[in-house]
Parts: sequence; C-alpha cells; structure tokens
Amino acid sequence: MFTYVVLNLVFLFVVYAVLRVVGVGKLTKPIIITIGILLVFTAIFDSFIVGLDIVRYDEAKILGAMIGTAPIEDFFYALLAGILVPSVWHLLERHHEPKN
Repeated sequence: MFTYVVLNLVFLFVVYAVLRVVGVGKLTKPIIITIGILLVFTAIFDSFIVGLDIVRYDEAKILGAMIGTAPIEDFFYALLAGILVPSVWHLLERHHEPKN
C-alpha cells in the first residue's frame, strides 16, 4: 500500500544523496532557524488549506497524527526543503569557485 510516508522516504533518499554529494553533514544555526520558520508557516498555512477543504488527504494513506488540521506527513517537505535548498546552494557555490 502506497502511503504519504513512502513518498516522504523517497524524498529523504534524494536529500540524503544530495548531502552526500555536497559533503554537508551538519545542520548549522541558520539552517535550523530556517527549518523552524518553515515548520511554523507549514502549520499555519497547511491547517488553513486543509481546514477549508481546499486540500484533502486520503485517510487510509496518512498516519493520523495531526498538527492543527494538517497531517504530520506535510511537515516532512518543509523539513527536507530547509535542508536541501542550502545544500544545493552550497554545491553550486563550490562548483563555481575559481580554480587556481
């Protein structure tokens, strides 16, 4: 049975692969602050759009844990974005460094 958790695990694998390529292994204070902000905004806006029935989740495919009216699986994407985007940025900066 395909669930949102399985989809989250696919994204986790992609983030892990990028982190391995980039060589970023630790979460810095700016990344942690960014993740915190993303999670707060996810709680607010996802609860809003789920509560207004703009977005609906198949009850059989979620774990059932909710923050507001949003399933916990929704927060996984904010967490991954907060880690992945700075890692890709770091990779691109490193790629464009002048070579001596």
